[in-house]
Amino acid sequence: MMDYKNLTAPCGRDCFNCPFYLSATNEQLKKNMAEMLKCSANDIPCAGCRNIEGKCNSLRLYGFSGNCKAYTCAKEKKVEFCYECSDFPCILLHPLVDNSDKFPHNMKVFNLCKIKQLGVEKWAEEQALKSFKYYYSGKLDSCF
Repeated sequence: MMDYKNLTAPCGRDCFNCPFYLSATNEQLKKNMAEMLKCSANDIPCAGCRNIEGKCNSLRLYGFSGNCKAYTCAKEKKVEFCYECSDFPCILLHPLVDNSDKFPHNMKVFNLCKIKQLGVEKWAEEQALKSFKYYYSGKLDSCF
């Protein structure tokens, strides 16, 4: 059984649906991503945000620092998920247009609200993948 809590970042990002995480067990995906990003296939796989303590190599491949501020904040405030924080939602979760076509980080607040409502296991099993796919294929005035 998958440990959904461990494979969901404090910000609500579902690592278990992330191509960087999935590439650890899918050689073709890893190869395709390495070609797309023009890097070594060894640079692609990620073990999940909590397992790497927010030091995101996939962000580094896109030119960002790779040190997740939301992960660091959650750890400092001793919360499992950002929705547990008295400052939720904060600027660290604000949706951004920057690289939103590559990173589904604009889904974070929605995911956190659903995790709070359903619990992480039920959200992961029933909602997360549908939301992830909808993010990339849905239209503004449609529902899944």
